[in-house]
Amino acid sequence: MAAVVQLEEIHKIYNSGEVPVHAVRGVSLTIERGDFVAIMGASGSGKSTLMNLLGCLDRPSKGRYRLDGTDVSRLGRNQLADIRNQKLGFVFQGFNLLSRTTALENVELPMLYGARRMSSRAMRDRAMKSLELVGLGDRAAHFPSRLSGGQQQRVAIARALINDPQILLADEPTGNLDSKTSVEVMGVFQKLNEQGITLVMVTHELDIAHYCRRNLIMRDGRLVSDVQVADRLVATDQLRKIQEAEAAAKLTA
Repeated sequence: MAAVVQLEEIHKIYNSGEVPVHAVRGVSLTIERGDFVAIMGASGSGKSTLMNLLGCLDRPSKGRYRLDGTDVSRLGRNQLADIRNQKLGFVFQGFNLLSRTTALENVELPMLYGARRMSSRAMRDRAMKSLELVGLGDRAAHFPSRLSGGQQQRVAIARALINDPQILLADEPTGNLDSKTSVEVMGVFQKLNEQGITLVMVTHELDIAHYCRRNLIMRDGRLVSDVQVADRLVATDQLRKIQEAEAAAKLTA
């Protein structure tokens, strides 16, 4: 499989105070197309900084970063903005949906800033297909306040997919969700991954990381572990177990 991400001896050093802070230290990493990776680590381990570098939200102090064959290590601000719009999709813990805008309009938003010029109908059709992909075609006209937390996160996922990114980056995507809804969202990610979409996710939850194919552990800015998940959880199986437990609880109530 072709590599979509190649990091070579990446360092990130912040010089905001008297003592330089080495947030990322010499990380080399390859992520192949179609992989599903979880980045884990304690607070201050460098996982969020690494995610920002992968998402072209920051530039490395040293080292080389190739994204889909393009060296983005030294690109300018406008060039990085184009890369983020064309090659990357972002999903955040807080959803970041516009409250006075429907689910469909929220999903359309990235296309307004894209290089491709599309008609209003073409954008609407494309956004609807993206919502249907995450199982929310029947909620297109709903405002975020009329959607559950899990549904709002699925809208955010649909929005992240709208420009056909090379990689989908998710930063603590289940952090604001209850256990059952978290499993449902991981089921959406697993379905997308089975269709060939590359995903990289930051999480502090070990059980959530077990839905991924590969786990990376950061410590003190270094990548200290990179392993394939042996006993991978399958969201559909976990949801069935939750539903069976709920049904049993109702019978005994």
